[in-house]
Amino acid sequence: MAENKATVDRSIPGMGRRGNRFAEVEHAQDAGAALRRIWAYFAKEKLLLLGLLAIVAVGTACGILAPSLQSRAIDIMAGVREGRLAVTLLVMLAVYGVYGGSQLLQGLCSARLSQSIVKRMREELFGKLVGLPIRYLDTHSHGDVMSRMTNDIENISTTVSQALPSLCSGALTIVGTVAVMVWYCWQLALLSCVTVVMTLAVTKFLSKRVRRFSRQRQRLLGQLNGTVEEMVSGYRTVVAYDHQEETIREFCGTSDSLTKAGIRTEIFSGIMGPVMNCIGNLGFVIIAAFGGYFSVKGIISVGVISAFIVYAKQFSRPINELAQVYGQLQTAVAGAERVFRVLDETDEDMSGEPLAEDLQAAVRFEHVDFSYEPGHPVLRDFTLTVPSGKKVALVGATGSGKTTVVNLLMRFYDPDSGEIYVGGQELSGLARGSLRKDVAIVLQDTVLFSDTVRSNLSYADGNASQEQIRRAVDLSRCGDMIAALPQGYDTVLTGAGANISQGQRQLLAIARAFVADPKILILDEATSNVDTRTEKAIQDAMRQVMRHRTSLIIAHRLSTIRDADTIVVMEQGRIVELGDHETLLAKKGKYYDLYMTQYAGFAT
Repeated sequence: MAENKATVDRSIPGMGRRGNRFAEVEHAQDAGAALRRIWAYFAKEKLLLLGLLAIVAVGTACGILAPSLQSRAIDIMAGVREGRLAVTLLVMLAVYGVYGGSQLLQGLCSARLSQSIVKRMREELFGKLVGLPIRYLDTHSHGDVMSRMTNDIENISTTVSQALPSLCSGALTIVGTVAVMVWYCWQLALLSCVTVVMTLAVTKFLSKRVRRFSRQRQRLLGQLNGTVEEMVSGYRTVVAYDHQEETIREFCGTSDSLTKAGIRTEIFSGIMGPVMNCIGNLGFVIIAAFGGYFSVKGIISVGVISAFIVYAKQFSRPINELAQVYGQLQTAVAGAERVFRVLDETDEDMSGEPLAEDLQAAVRFEHVDFSYEPGHPVLRDFTLTVPSGKKVALVGATGSGKTTVVNLLMRFYDPDSGEIYVGGQELSGLARGSLRKDVAIVLQDTVLFSDTVRSNLSYADGNASQEQIRRAVDLSRCGDMIAALPQGYDTVLTGAGANISQGQRQLLAIARAFVADPKILILDEATSNVDTRTEKAIQDAMRQVMRHRTSLIIAHRLSTIRDADTIVVMEQGRIVELGDHETLLAKKGKYYDLYMTQYAGFAT
């Protein structure tokens, strides 16, 4: 149902200019807010988080204690301190053992924590997508939506598993190391802090570039996914119109831009490590020079110099790690904002009154106006009554608003003005779920799921018995087709029905609608992909099914609606003719022109 909608074209790559749309949503406007929302997910894993922090604290303490033991051992060997060397070495060995064990447990806990958080986030996002209005998915590239579900959430997972332990251990290491260094020799500690100022300045300079190019990379990645998704879903159209070269050029253009953005991101992110190493080596030179001087003056011992070198390395290591994970953190924040933008979308309003059980399902449109985009009306003062149990057909040129009528009746969209009634109940006051349970729809673009034939048929009513399913199959004339499948009803439809023909898929969709046993039946070109003989058989079956149901049919082939109680001819969102087949032919108006075009070969 794509008539007149303000959609991104998802059939032929190149027709929907996706770049501007992505540009609207890719800016990380408030990183602090995104981090606070990510933290809310951590709060739901308190025990695991506390366990991880405890392990990090133990490991950090061991890392800080070990150089002191090393300093003590060196001073004992140098004879400037008393003590038992063997005991000191054994304690040092035990401390390093605990440190190594804590690193292993830290990795396991962080991995478990990241997967738990990402699982919850992924489930929330998918649940949100299922509850979004049709308008959202009609106006957003499917590839971009998929990118948020996969790439963006995976970036968050990677960052949680790698950055969180580094942030915690880094902060504790810096505080503990500075405290010990000041305790040993505050003068040398102050000199070592010179490198900290340099590190912070370089980090601030590089992080801005990392953040900017990271956003650009995520935007282009979503655009690239959109191009691939369009090409795969519309591959037959691409090949039929010989658009392979143009599609390749568009893909390569986006891919080149993504490559450049990725290179820039990796360069500025990766350069942090080497720059930090250079600054760290400068710190070693400062410690060696001034430490030697202080040792000669008797301020510190040789063992303290050795400890200072280790502490300086420990001091610079977390800063280097924090600088390196900063790029990952920016990528994760940008991805999290993209995810949160979807989570912040307004759900489809499912509230309202239920549809009356004993309802006479008459449908009435009264002075309805509607537009998908402001200033571009699709329906204009549309007024129509579909009596209960009657069959009404909508015909007209493409873009006349036929499918829009169905969209409004299903409450996929709400009218801009006017009212719609079902059985006397105002449509805007009805609960969407209750309405849709009593309405079955068969679309021209058949949608089946990668599951068994039986599961696809029962999709319309999960409580349907096997007898109901078989009756619907018989009515839709697809019993022989199902029997010819390898496993019959248990045949798995791969690729959402790719292993059967389009006509067979449409027969199954019709049978699925019959299983629903609806009060209102909507057929949108429901027999467009079946042969004439099968179409005649289905029409005979539909007469039985529609006998006590309100039916709304959209058709281009006028042979399918000759027996309709009322035929509505639409043009530019208005009703221009109304009547049965014979009456409209006698008028020799728009319907007559359509009919003669199809059956007498007249030019339009």
